[in-house]
Amino acid sequence: MEIEIATIGGYEEVGRQMTAVRAGDDIVIFDMGLNLSQVLIHDNVETEKMHSLDLIDMGAIPDDRVMSDLEGDVQAIVPTHGHLDHIGAISKLAHRYDAPIVASPFTLELVKGQIEGEQKFGVDNDLVEMESGETMQIGEECELEFVHVTHSIIDAINPVLHTPEGSVVYGLDKRIDHDPVLEDPIDMERFREIGREGEGVLCYIEDCTNAGRKGRTPSESVARRHLKDAMQSMEDYDGGIVATTFSSHVSRVSSLVEFAKDIGREPILLGRSMEQYSGTAERMGRVNFPDDLGMFGHRKSVDRAFKRVMNEGKENFLPIVTGHQGEPRAMLTRMGRGETPYDIENGDKVIFSARVIPEPTNEGQRYQSEQLLRMQGARIYDDIHVSGHLREEGHYEMMQALQPQHIIPAHQDMKGFAPYVSLAESQGYKVGRDLHVTSNGNTIQLVE
Repeated sequence: MEIEIATIGGYEEVGRQMTAVRAGDDIVIFDMGLNLSQVLIHDNVETEKMHSLDLIDMGAIPDDRVMSDLEGDVQAIVPTHGHLDHIGAISKLAHRYDAPIVASPFTLELVKGQIEGEQKFGVDNDLVEMESGETMQIGEECELEFVHVTHSIIDAINPVLHTPEGSVVYGLDKRIDHDPVLEDPIDMERFREIGREGEGVLCYIEDCTNAGRKGRTPSESVARRHLKDAMQSMEDYDGGIVATTFSSHVSRVSSLVEFAKDIGREPILLGRSMEQYSGTAERMGRVNFPDDLGMFGHRKSVDRAFKRVMNEGKENFLPIVTGHQGEPRAMLTRMGRGETPYDIENGDKVIFSARVIPEPTNEGQRYQSEQLLRMQGARIYDDIHVSGHLREEGHYEMMQALQPQHIIPAHQDMKGFAPYVSLAESQGYKVGRDLHVTSNGNTIQLVE
């Protein structure tokens, strides 16, 4: 059976992920993501109102024209998890393919939200829910499997396409976490089984984000302990405390909510995406928040919440807000610019339970946001966080588990690929033979 990989997006940047695997006459697409930094550098861009071709020209979503070179029919569109760099282009591109969108339950709910907010295209692809550990038939000879992984969002999976020539493992966005906060540990046992059953692993497509960092990525439970220690140190402070984190990181948000209560403050979630992710997780029973937890996304309701905080005393509340990357329209950035009713005063604490995404636009915006907050006297608590991506030792562990015949680095630019290439070469892989460094828009023929 011919096996071909189309590397469509996410092979020259961190963002707009999209990869297609053709096995014979059947094609599976993994991810359709947005490159948010390409949107943020433009003022007041509303992507939901824009045409896909304009967004492709901006470099904001994948240029999927290479799909016309693949001789086969798309059988499934499979987003791996609910981050925008993996689902943010579904509402712009999925309607081009006569195929269902297959995703884990939480991811599928977030995809529904993307589709419902779309104002340019009608997306009527079937939506199919599939749990980790389950499988789905693809054509007559292939099978799709979801393997549970741990990341900085719940319900993440690594999809595996089992073919007669071996398995193709799409390994983007995970860390090896044996003690997560809200869900099961990563299923390393299943990865080891896949590496040793049948024809083994034909190809492993891997996220290279932290490949240049030594050691292993700590567990989310480590970030939870770090956060608890920082917040307990503020227990006697009688001024304002504000926290920000990835709104999609429901595990971290739940820890912030819990520790706010522990130090005698009422947590409030503020920002549209904060309400969206946490509200969805709560409705699905994936997290247990206090019954009285306020979540506010719309501008007027957010401002009313801020006025209540100021009237009743900042010392009684912990606003948990969007804006950890300094995004121009996010809550924390607006607070830094003095555009909300919340007054930041000398000595107030701002907790960044997130690291800046290593990309120039984010780094510049985050720097500006922190400077605005410091100018008002805020004290910054930085990097109370653990990454959602594998470091060096995690990559070695995955290679050992899967023992892939071929490896394709992804989720980076050429500079970001370099540490992973060195790491793979140390394990006997060779560029041009079984280690394929590629770019957006290319195809790689694995089996002819």
